[in-house]
Amino acid sequence: MALRTVLVSDVPSLPESVYRLSEGLDLSKPKSFRMPGFSVIGHRGNGMNVLQSSDRRTRGFKENSILSFNSAAKFPIDFIEFDVQVTKDDCPVIFHDDFIYSEENGIVNETRVTDLSLSEFLLYGPQKEAEKIGKTLMRKTKEGTVLKWDVDLDDSLCTLQEAFELVEQSLGFNIELKFDDHIVYERESLVHALRSVLQVVFDCAKDRPVIFSSFQPDAAQLLRELQSTYPVFFLTDAGNQIYNDERRNSLEEAIKVCLEGKLQGIVSEVKGVFRNPAAISKIKESNLSLLTYGKLNNVGEAVYMQYVMGIEGVIVDFVEEITESATLMMIRPPSPSPSPSPSSPSQDDVAITKPEFSQKEIDFLLKLLSQMIQH
Repeated sequence: MALRTVLVSDVPSLPESVYRLSEGLDLSKPKSFRMPGFSVIGHRGNGMNVLQSSDRRTRGFKENSILSFNSAAKFPIDFIEFDVQVTKDDCPVIFHDDFIYSEENGIVNETRVTDLSLSEFLLYGPQKEAEKIGKTLMRKTKEGTVLKWDVDLDDSLCTLQEAFELVEQSLGFNIELKFDDHIVYERESLVHALRSVLQVVFDCAKDRPVIFSSFQPDAAQLLRELQSTYPVFFLTDAGNQIYNDERRNSLEEAIKVCLEGKLQGIVSEVKGVFRNPAAISKIKESNLSLLTYGKLNNVGEAVYMQYVMGIEGVIVDFVEEITESATLMMIRPPSPSPSPSPSSPSQDDVAITKPEFSQKEIDFLLKLLSQMIQH
């Protein structure tokens, strides 16, 4: 993927806070980062929407909404993950898909999110003002069917700034920076979008934990160049889907991206880790953190296996079920009760001890998992 070189003087100015926080820091070495224990991270808040699924849990709350974020915050999780794009008037908004769909007079209209202004983007779906009616929000499935975006508890679209202002302050943000897989971006285009996101983060984050991530390797590396305050992770399918950009096709390539760009960690599709468990030790030897995402993370046993393997956190859709499972399996302490009885053990009394397995036992379990996910 070729990027055109630009002079520093041609790059739009960054927030002064970015420059201040970078002064005097040695960016020649990656800044080590570790998650706070084994972390459960809510995917797009309280889980992504799968409109064609028969599982009602996938249509409980509108994904990537303030309602979904605060619903996830009721459970013992450390972070929520959500997707950020930048409108044509430079406002970071929270939305996953590259295109947004609506229906008018029986005709489905498709618009690229980044071609909309903020005011145009906010016209879709439920409106904040009760008297206003927004455009009918539709979604295109992977199979190509366009469905009405129906969920049990709907909410309006939102901006990144609103998320900082309205979501429970103790909840960390894993901000995924979204870029179209089918577009080759020039450096200045990426810098411009990243600058818009950084402006909001530095103005609004305060003490909230923030992690950045992106499937776009150039964007991830540029973000690390532009600031050193927040950790940057590289997202990878780890070979589950093949891209023209070789850097996206394996955990080994992901390690290279991180080391070359001085990033702090990798977020891998979980099946890629189970198929290639040897990469975990390579990642740890490279002083990188490792998180995973994917459907298998909605299975408690798969989450437990990752805990045993030394993976630092999982991005999940079924937040309630997985946090409960993690507590029962003693991966995480239980949520503190508002009024514990005198006989109830406090969180400090609950010993979270990692089970001890021999390397032979772990190798057997990994081989078994690898065989299972081939089918």
